[in-house]
Amino acid sequence: MATGTSGPAAKAGGGGGGGAAGRRPRAGRRGKGGSTGTALGAREHARAQDGTRAEAMPQVPAPDGLLWAETVAGGNYTHKALARGTELRLTDPTGDACAHLLLYVQDRPWERLNAADTVKVQWNAYLGAGRLLLSDQGRVLASLIADTSGRHDTLCGTSSAARNTARYGDGSAHGGSPAGRELFKLAAAKHGLAPRDLPPSLSFFQGVRVEPDGALEFTGPAGPGTAVVLRAEMPLTVLLANVPHPLDPRPAYTCGPLEVSARPGRPTAPGDPLWDTTPEGRRAFLNTAEHLTARGQA
Repeated sequence: MATGTSGPAAKAGGGGGGGAAGRRPRAGRRGKGGSTGTALGAREHARAQDGTRAEAMPQVPAPDGLLWAETVAGGNYTHKALARGTELRLTDPTGDACAHLLLYVQDRPWERLNAADTVKVQWNAYLGAGRLLLSDQGRVLASLIADTSGRHDTLCGTSSAARNTARYGDGSAHGGSPAGRELFKLAAAKHGLAPRDLPPSLSFFQGVRVEPDGALEFTGPAGPGTAVVLRAEMPLTVLLANVPHPLDPRPAYTCGPLEVSARPGRPTAPGDPLWDTTPEGRRAFLNTAEHLTARGQA
């Protein structure tokens, strides 16, 4: 499931010579590029794939004007380190994506997205344009500057291996119905992080509302083609897992592709309407500016 990984490694067979009488050579796979039954054949086969495009894969290099362009299949994950000011766009082209998100400050991963503080500091459990994603240090990791979906979740986190095994028969990272936490473990490892470094995540494109009695209602997607844009207010490590929401009632493991792109931008500054939207938000931006100035990063 890992983004950018290759397929199973080809086995190198013997280069020639005799064997026991009547023994037939091991058959190698044939396809574009020839047989993979020998090391040379495997190399020829691998090189013949150059330029092949799949529906879900990163674009390397990214198109002009972009820093990152990738389609993440359902049941898969991706990750990237992004500079401060970068604008990250997530798009749900089919209405079935569910983008579970974790954020960490680059080189200081102990400062990370805190879903509880994101909710309580802003007195609001619902994400939308103008909301801030906060760390437990009272600083702004990212701001949500555009949203055409309005169907998101700050409360439920992502799926676990145990839950997916109970619901779908398998929750392992490389199985047919991988859990979000298992995919986050793989993404985190690419940045030197361990399972203990995974806090509760937020998710986009599959909504949850709180009923008057405290029950959680799954409201699902807003439809195909919706998008959110996040602005990195600090240098960030971004982890994304595209898996079904834990409250999705459909019996089958259902998750559509997620389109990811990023472009250079500028962080929020004094005078930007977002800076002064609320007293709590202004304080969080001031905390962020003070921290970055002291480190020579503002």
